[in-house]
Amino acid sequence: MTDTTTAAPPAPAVPPVHTAPRPLARRARDWLTAVLFTVPALVLFLLLVLAPILYALYVSLFNWGGFGAPSDFVGLDNFSRLLDDPVFLGDLWRGLLLVALSVGLQLPFALAMAVVLNQRLRGRAVYRMLFFAPYVLSEVVTGVLFSMIFAPDSGLADRVLGAIGLDGVGGLWFAGQDTVLPTLFLVMTWKYFGFHMMLYLAGLQGIPAELHEAARIDGAGPWQRFRYLTLPLLGPTIRMSVFLSVIGAIQLFDLVWVVTQGGPDHHSETMAVTLFQFGFKRYQVGYASAISIAMFLISLVFALAYQRFVLRRDTEGALTTMRTTPVRATVKRASR
Repeated sequence: MTDTTTAAPPAPAVPPVHTAPRPLARRARDWLTAVLFTVPALVLFLLLVLAPILYALYVSLFNWGGFGAPSDFVGLDNFSRLLDDPVFLGDLWRGLLLVALSVGLQLPFALAMAVVLNQRLRGRAVYRMLFFAPYVLSEVVTGVLFSMIFAPDSGLADRVLGAIGLDGVGGLWFAGQDTVLPTLFLVMTWKYFGFHMMLYLAGLQGIPAELHEAARIDGAGPWQRFRYLTLPLLGPTIRMSVFLSVIGAIQLFDLVWVVTQGGPDHHSETMAVTLFQFGFKRYQVGYASAISIAMFLISLVFALAYQRFVLRRDTEGALTTMRTTPVRATVKRASR
């Protein structure tokens, strides 16, 4: 007799139940993860940034020559000396002049070259490489090179001018009190404009080509497209370029030191050169530390102002602009 009973199907496997970690344990784990990732960077910041600043501030309160421990406490005398030092006040004026020349001449020139090299030109990659190549050279190599080019009488610049009948145009270059700063700015422009040009090229290539095409179809000319499309969309890149240029002018040292060492008669000296002169040539480390604190405060104030009025507007205003300003309205504005 055959057994007709059917075996019951096996019961489905019950997946294991994973209990969610308790909220307190989860918060502790997240906190521990954040600490493990933050502590190494924080330690490096404390050792390499904050500790030297605090030590320089401490040393600036002493009349110290750099040997032994600081002992001759003078309080804020080194800082009051800054306000009466004609060399330091001249450094501030020269730094302001270099910033104005960089923002007013060097950066517009870099932007113009970026606009030109953003067009479809034969060999534009070669031009980009040639213009960016000076930035790759070290400041020491650049300084030695232009010291030979602008050497009085025997330099390449004077020989070229003499060959084309402009003997009286050349002259002292780095050796003249009235010509050293313009010549130095010319070298700075040759050295650094390629870097800013590449920044602007990157920003230009990030602008959608459809915007320019739509504006062109609506009748906008080249200047209108540049004024109402390119410049506003390139604004964050331009502001970052200005920031880097200003900070670089404040901290300028190696190029000036190699070429002129601040001469003649302090007419090309910067704050960094003055700091080096007092700290490592005259062994007035306390006063040099006061100069370094002044440089730090100037850079900090400018960076905080940039953060407050420029960078926050770029980051917060980008999304608002995209939400409230249609692309078509921007194109119509450019076509007026």
